[in-house]
Order: sequence, then structure tokens, then C-alpha cells
Amino acid sequence: MKERSSSVRPGLLVRGVVLIATLVAIAFALKTVGLDSLLDESWIDSRVRGQGLAGEALFVAVGAVAAAVGFPRQVISFLGGYAFGFATGTALALVAVVCGCATSFTYARVLARGLVAHRFGDRIRRVDAFLADNPFSMTLLIRLLPIGSNLATNLAAGVSRVPAAGFIAGSAVGYIPQTMAFSLAGSGVNIDPVLRIGLAVALLAVSGAIGLMLHRKYRHGRTIDENLDSALGDLDAGPAPSQGGQGPGSR
Repeated sequence: MKERSSSVRPGLLVRGVVLIATLVAIAFALKTVGLDSLLDESWIDSRVRGQGLAGEALFVAVGAVAAAVGFPRQVISFLGGYAFGFATGTALALVAVVCGCATSFTYARVLARGLVAHRFGDRIRRVDAFLADNPFSMTLLIRLLPIGSNLATNLAAGVSRVPAAGFIAGSAVGYIPQTMAFSLAGSGVNIDPVLRIGLAVALLAVSGAIGLMLHRKYRHGRTIDENLDSALGDLDAGPAPSQGGQGPGSR
């Protein structure tokens, strides 16, 4: 018992306190500012549209913060298309969500890595195994999937040993199809709504299908999240390590 208690290093406790304090501060700031009420069409109309570079910078800044704390990147992309049109909206929304990805990844790596790895070592090793061989390609694969938590993926990668450059670059490329689709849908609110929203749905369906195909082809029995695999219907693609003792009748 003494050996186990001594394994908790003082540095981990300090980081744990800092982590909790920063999370409380972020929650208080979001409640005070009302971030969720900022990212809606009325805010876009009054503060962003028609404001030139100032409006674009404000959109990227608020979008990056929102993405970093778990606001759906699809909504950010939709509002980008609504505010700036398809091309500019896609570009600005992509910058915002990639900045948000890098922020939450870095936050987890700097403050939470030791603490989370100490408590959830098995889960972190699973993330490492999934991404380690080719961080860029495997991250790209994850981002193309039609389901999954953007924030959870960022935080899990942050506390793993995955190189930051490969993860963030793979995320940036993998974000493009959904960012384009939702930006196109947002731009269709005012111009050619049926055509643009229809194309957005088609683009989203194609990118999701490609993600599913690549996931089945290249995962090689590895899993980053059993719940995700179950939702994708891929649990039978390769037995998880914990199922090794089960017989053929369990399949």
C-alpha cells in the first residue's frame, strides 16, 4: 500500500490542481461571456457579416475558442458559410477549428498528460497503438469518420505520445470535407438553398463513406475506442485484446 501511494508523484498532484483550477476558470469565463449565445445567426449578422477583416478575425478567434472547448465544428463551419459564403467561409472555419484542435491538444499535453496517463494508462496505450505507425494518415482516417467526439480525440491524443505535427496536420486535412459540406449548407441559407444544401448532404455522405472504408481497411484490428467501433459495426473486424479468452461461440 505504501508503494502504491508513493507512486503518485508531487508533480502530478500539482498538475492535477492546476488542471482543475483552469477547467473551473474556463467554465466560469464561458458562463460569464455566454459563448454559446455568441455563435448564432443573430450574432453573426450584428458583429461579423459586413465587418471586413475585423469581422473575419473575430469569427476565427471566437470559433477557435469554441472548438477548443468542444463546440461542434460543424456548427462553426455552417456559420462560416452563412457569414462569408462558401469559399471564404470554408477557409476561415477551417482555420478556426484547426486552431481549436491545436489548443485543446496542447492543453492536454502540457497540463493533463502525466495525471491522465497515470490513471488511464490502458486507454492511452490504445490511442498510441492506433496512431503511432503513421500519425498523419491515421488521424486523417479518424477525422473522415462521420461520428466521434472532436474534443475527446484532441485530448486523448494530447496525453498520448503522438507527435503534435502529424496529429494536427492530419486533423487539418481530415477536417476539410465536413468543413466544406457544412459551409456550403450555411451559404445556401441565402443563395440557392435547395441546390447548395443538397450538394452539402451529398459531400458529407461521400466523405463519411470514404472514412468508413478506410477505417475498415487500415485499422488492422486496432481500436481507438470500442464504443466507436461498435457504432461503426466493426467489432467483428478484429478481436480486441480483452476478448482473447473467448471462444468461437462468442462471435
